[in-house]
Amino acid sequence: MEDMISQSQAQEKLRLAKRRSFNPQQQEWVKTSFLNGDSSLPLIVSPAMDGVNLTNWASQHQNWMESSLSQYGGLLFRGFRIDNMDEFVQFIQATSQGELLEYTYRSTPRTQLQDKVYTSTEYPADQFISMHNENAYSTSWPMKIWFCCLQPASQGGETLVADSRKVFQRIDPAVRQKFAEKKVMYIRNYGDVDLSWEEVFQTGDRSDVEAYCRQAGIELEWNGEKLRTRQVCQAIASHPKTGDRVWFNVAHIFHISNLAEDLQKSLLSLFQPEDMPRHACYGDGSPMEVSALNQIRAAYEAETIAIKWQKGDILMLDNMLVAHGRKPFTGARQVVVGMAEPYS
Repeated sequence: MEDMISQSQAQEKLRLAKRRSFNPQQQEWVKTSFLNGDSSLPLIVSPAMDGVNLTNWASQHQNWMESSLSQYGGLLFRGFRIDNMDEFVQFIQATSQGELLEYTYRSTPRTQLQDKVYTSTEYPADQFISMHNENAYSTSWPMKIWFCCLQPASQGGETLVADSRKVFQRIDPAVRQKFAEKKVMYIRNYGDVDLSWEEVFQTGDRSDVEAYCRQAGIELEWNGEKLRTRQVCQAIASHPKTGDRVWFNVAHIFHISNLAEDLQKSLLSLFQPEDMPRHACYGDGSPMEVSALNQIRAAYEAETIAIKWQKGDILMLDNMLVAHGRKPFTGARQVVVGMAEPYS
């Protein structure tokens, strides 16, 4: 009888041990690493065994995901064989609070592919996309942004990331102080060279545009069919969870000094500064120093890390803690984007 009890107890222990070994609550189903020894951005998460379902695992490790995202700023999920947008959407839903967001008050051209999943910015393949936090030209933005690589470029096309906390720390304190006090005014003139107001606001109804602008604190003026908007936004922000101060504006992109010299001359021959398709100045309307903007660009460059895509990769970023951009590329490239968790 004792032998039978011992055998039964041993079998039960073995059963429990197996259950523990394959319990999806355990983090051992995945392993973590870094791209290189010099940076902890992004944290790479990959399967530690065959057959790990990323969405199922993520849905049961939300606390770990949130904590890791706050610590590192970005998580790169690699090796889970994500090969379609449905799986991508399921992953976003498992790792976000609330529904995906529509891309409204647009700054760049994108195409909606399916339920609030978009192409990445549709700039020509031979152009860089400068470092930015999504919707930092506004007073509201998504806290999280996800990218999924369905087809890597044959050459180039790396997504660039930079820790916004470290960018902030690199900028001269006097520059930081001036930006913090004055803030940033973004001036946009729609339709001549840049996006039309219909595309930016995703409507052809002027009253819809006016209602949006009132709610967002955007000044607007119509001149016939043309529209000009002005909005004063933050230059620096504090993360609501971590308390970290981050550089959070795109003055270095909207300012004409970001363009090639020949293009600057061409635009200045056609437009006054306030009539430029896009323009950035201090919140009181005073001009920004090009030397300060160049320092900001240098801070981004010093912190930039290039992520070479593999098919099926998902990159999840805290949009306040990490800025992103893109290298030029050749060949077909399909990287899709989703956003969630609005914050003002």
